[in-house]
Amino acid sequence: MPTETVKSLLTPGTHYMSGNEAVAEGALAAGCDFYAGYPITPSSEIMEHMARRLPELGRRFAQMEDEIASVCAVIGASWAGARAMTATSGPGFSLMMEALGYAAFTETPMVIVDVQRAGPCTGQATRVGAGDVMQAKWGSHGDYQPVALSPWSAQEMYDMGGEAFNLAERYRVPVIVLAEEAVGHLYERIDVPPSTRVVRRERDPGAAPFGTKEPDGVPPMPAFGDGALLLVTGSTHDPRGFRRTEDPDVHRRLVERLSRKILARRSEICRTEAHLLEDAEAAFVAYGFTARSALEAVRQLRAQGRRVGLLRLQTLWPFPREAVADLGRRVCRILVPEMNLGQVEGEVRKAAGCPVATYHQVDGQVIHPDALVSWALEVT
Repeated sequence: MPTETVKSLLTPGTHYMSGNEAVAEGALAAGCDFYAGYPITPSSEIMEHMARRLPELGRRFAQMEDEIASVCAVIGASWAGARAMTATSGPGFSLMMEALGYAAFTETPMVIVDVQRAGPCTGQATRVGAGDVMQAKWGSHGDYQPVALSPWSAQEMYDMGGEAFNLAERYRVPVIVLAEEAVGHLYERIDVPPSTRVVRRERDPGAAPFGTKEPDGVPPMPAFGDGALLLVTGSTHDPRGFRRTEDPDVHRRLVERLSRKILARRSEICRTEAHLLEDAEAAFVAYGFTARSALEAVRQLRAQGRRVGLLRLQTLWPFPREAVADLGRRVCRILVPEMNLGQVEGEVRKAAGCPVATYHQVDGQVIHPDALVSWALEVT
């Protein structure tokens, strides 16, 4: 896969910005040149930032009439050769589900930033939540494997805003940055490097755009205008894109390859971060903003003589089951705090092989470290 190093758009060094601004700048640094969106709390600052910055850079911005139009515009732009993204929150993310399935089935690289809020439905539009985790994986029907990242800081919003594009282009897959209101609206210092590594799409107009000889292969992706005769259909299709809706073998091979091309590379995609696990007898498994509270709880528990650590999930899909399984072999109990009613809990239970305790909070507030300390003392 072609890669290059490009000079950063911002002055290298320390900057102070919100998570929403940071993810926009990270995407721009990675070459995002098209954004289509519709304002929705608490992600609107991403669109506002892109509306200002893209024209400054000679790139394209479009405000659409709704989230369905936004994600469809992004898909079209990607097939025209753009590095394209949109951003939304829960209700808008729900509207994007059919198009997300289309993007997965047509192997369209694109980025969606979902700044989660308390739901379901309109819920608490200005309050935090983490209830879209399972929707990111299973929201569109059928079998497919999206990639979903979980940032816990403004710095990671910047970093993952760029890395999401590299993953999308490398594997020809929709990538979702599953942020949360608390991270999106958090103002922090971020470090901007002098340059950014950019993965470029492999473009071969003569090759089959939807098939490879490898059962887990990622085919090259031409763009409209490259000279390839492109058929981009959401129906079952052969390697050249022709509809084969009545052929069971074509459908099976296509669906299995779309899954394998991600799951076979799980070790390349999944990222976790270990904190104080060397001698831990119990450990938190946490993600997003909640992992910040879990880390502070770990420090407080350590001060009380409790050997507790933290495994932070930076990738949620594909789920880093090997890291969780390894942790389960090393500790006596795993603690899973979530700002939902247990959407990652089940994945942890399947992988852990040890007792799992859970803490759920769905009141539109972040989970406070003191609450986790008290809970951990009860269950460990």
